[in-house]
Amino acid sequence: MPKSAGKHKYNRLTDLKVRRLSDKGRYGDGGGLYLVVTASGSKQWVLRTMVNGRRKDIGLGGYPTVSLAHARNDAADMRLKAKQGIDPVAARREAKKTIPTFEEAARQVHAENIPTWKATKAVDQWINSLENYAFPKIGKMTLNDIRPSDIISVLSPIWVEKHSTANRVRQRMSRVFDWAKTQEFITHANPVAGIKQGLPKATARVKHFAAMPYDEVSAFLSHLHKSTQSDNVKLGLEFLILTACRSGELRYAKWEEVDFEGHRWIVPAERMKAGKEHVVPLTERSMAILQRASELSGGGSAYLFPSSQNWNKTMCDATLTKALKKGLGYPFTVHGFRSSFRDWASETTSYPNDVVEMALAHTNPNKTEAAYKRGDLFEKRKALMDEWGAYCSA
Repeated sequence: MPKSAGKHKYNRLTDLKVRRLSDKGRYGDGGGLYLVVTASGSKQWVLRTMVNGRRKDIGLGGYPTVSLAHARNDAADMRLKAKQGIDPVAARREAKKTIPTFEEAARQVHAENIPTWKATKAVDQWINSLENYAFPKIGKMTLNDIRPSDIISVLSPIWVEKHSTANRVRQRMSRVFDWAKTQEFITHANPVAGIKQGLPKATARVKHFAAMPYDEVSAFLSHLHKSTQSDNVKLGLEFLILTACRSGELRYAKWEEVDFEGHRWIVPAERMKAGKEHVVPLTERSMAILQRASELSGGGSAYLFPSSQNWNKTMCDATLTKALKKGLGYPFTVHGFRSSFRDWASETTSYPNDVVEMALAHTNPNKTEAAYKRGDLFEKRKALMDEWGAYCSA
């Protein structure tokens, strides 16, 4: 874990360190100055300081365009202004006497909101979607020059074919312009408002993941065990199947989350889709997998199934999918194994629906019913997962 500098220490970073940093995280230089490294490898300088009694995160630009020395100078200048009761962002804007471009504004909004997001891919996805679709069209345009027709030029190419993505881009652009109005960069209406009327009607498509039929899972695991895939990938994929978890829950799983005595894996709320802690019962085979995984890493990794190339990093998002499709030749998705489990439970067992849904960590859409069901049905889920494990290894 990257460690932030203490409040009394400065210049914790060096040019060499900044150049070599590649792991996602916030790296403190001292005095509230941080280098934020995203999962994609991009690096942004952010200053966290108090302005008129309120904490504020201020974007100082990206590295290497803004060097370490430059970032320190800007940070020192802004800290001084903040101590004098001057809003450094407003002062910087006044000094420039210019309206920022959409890209500059978007990166500032992104920097200010980083602390409010969960420690997930959301931080990167927010800015990446704008980098991919909005910046090429309107990134260099100043905020007050952008009109609804410009917004349509961004969204129309993806509005039908990539409707879910287009909707997220629309919402994020709207957020940038809402921020611009509060900063008095624009006085006219948000150009994203009402934009749907100028776009073709699109029906949101429900994405179904290609799932392996449940009666083929046992044979698949036998094939997996005999394959030439790395032991780390074999163990991780089998563990994912036996626990019916999501790929992201598995890839970021840490040893500290495993209760070995209770045969439980406690996934923290910040990594769950529903934002609620999820306790997964572990079968004997799942425990044996963890034992083997521990032997592989030799206790040298915080993660259960780290990257095979670097034990200090998480397994890559595409590793399991690549192994399943290219390495083993199956036309299914990793996420689809959750559907395999769901179909097996529905068609071959008599477990109540709420037990199966809770095993999948699905949120009960019936708010009234959910309010009365406060337990986690752990013992019933344990029996269910034991049967699933037995079925998979039959």
